[in-house]
Amino acid sequence: MEPAAEKREAEQEEQQHTSHDEPAVPSADEDEMEAEENERRNREVKAGLHPLRRKFVLWYTRRTPGARSQSYEDNIKKIVDFSTVESFWVCYCHLTRPSSLPSPTDLHLFKEGIRPLWEDPANRSGGKWIIRFKKAVSGRYWEDLVLVLVGDQLDYSDDVCGVVLSVRFNEDILSVWNRNASDHQAVMTLRDSIKRHLKLPHSYLMEYKPHDASLRDNSSYRNTWLRG
Repeated sequence: MEPAAEKREAEQEEQQHTSHDEPAVPSADEDEMEAEENERRNREVKAGLHPLRRKFVLWYTRRTPGARSQSYEDNIKKIVDFSTVESFWVCYCHLTRPSSLPSPTDLHLFKEGIRPLWEDPANRSGGKWIIRFKKAVSGRYWEDLVLVLVGDQLDYSDDVCGVVLSVRFNEDILSVWNRNASDHQAVMTLRDSIKRHLKLPHSYLMEYKPHDASLRDNSSYRNTWLRG
């Protein structure tokens, strides 16, 4: 082989190794978000507060039966945001309990910057784990799920976008939204983590549905993709 050809081949091989072996460089947006989060936590610590790892936003949806149809996005109302343990408990202690909410109602607790919409950039490639509960017990499981999310206790927590309580006539439904429906390991590990933290009895069935499937059939909870 000629020296020039050997040099080109060596350069190509080096480029291939470099592209596979070097860690991904965070984007400028990610660096900026992380810097803002660190600055926010530092301010809260100096104020004598206990900062959460993430800032959260609580949303509310209420569709009045028989009323003129509105778009789902128009129905979503922001209630409050919080970023410390103290502000979380102030918010949570004033929330109406699930047993007192009318049907159909949805509460959405999501990380700041993520709207509880299938089409949101953080959600559109993801999906959700779904758990159906009798109304007598849903409030306890909802509280446990909120505490797990706010406390950053779920496995693959960076992949989790938020949680939803859907109050319906005959049952209540909890769902945990994640970013990547195609990462089978992350999806199944998240399922196991939810079961473990909620101490779900073996009789409870969890169902998974990607958001692109929801967009196709315009349904949140029908035609689920995976059960376990």
